[in-house]
Amino acid sequence: MKYALMIYGNQAGFAAFSPEDFKTLVERHDAWITKLRETGELLQAQGLEGEEQAKSVRVRDGVPVVTDGPFVEAKEFLASLYIVECTAERAVELAAMLPEAEFSAVEIRPVFEGP
Repeated sequence: MKYALMIYGNQAGFAAFSPEDFKTLVERHDAWITKLRETGELLQAQGLEGEEQAKSVRVRDGVPVVTDGPFVEAKEFLASLYIVECTAERAVELAAMLPEAEFSAVEIRPVFEGP
């Protein structure tokens, strides 16, 4: 089964890292990615730009309305997305191995693959 592991955060939280701590965070991610590529469990890894780059589109009366900002009103935005192929139990283990799990939520959702 495929699972999406989603890391949420906000600019203030990421800005609070010292340059050294941020470098360590990136190195831990790189090690996690390398390990899962070696096991074949990692199918996709993608970081996303910050909320200042996001746009939301809603159609009202047949007209697209575009606003700046993340999809929903929230204090946190989707910062990174990983697609893994494994069991549900393993997805929990992998999410717990992500550095952000120590200070933020990592959401796990099965990937819809159709009928």
